[in-house]
Amino acid sequence: MTRRKKTRSLADKVTIRTGRRKDYRKWRHDNPDAVRSGERFARKKQQQRKTQAARKQERQNREAASLPLHDQQDRES
Repeated sequence: MTRRKKTRSLADKVTIRTGRRKDYRKWRHDNPDAVRSGERFARKKQQQRKTQAARKQERQNREAASLPLHDQQDRES
């Protein structure tokens, strides 16, 4: 008897018909409403996206201010 590999994949935990990954993928494709992220996980991800966007915005604002402008010499030549 072989030991099953530990996995975090939801596909291996769900038994639909034959319990095969292919069947689970098909079922998931056919029933998108039945498969959704947990509320806590979704809230956590949304918060992460917000903070990442805020950091990106702050970084862009900081770096945009220090960009060198064209010198007068470049315009004359």
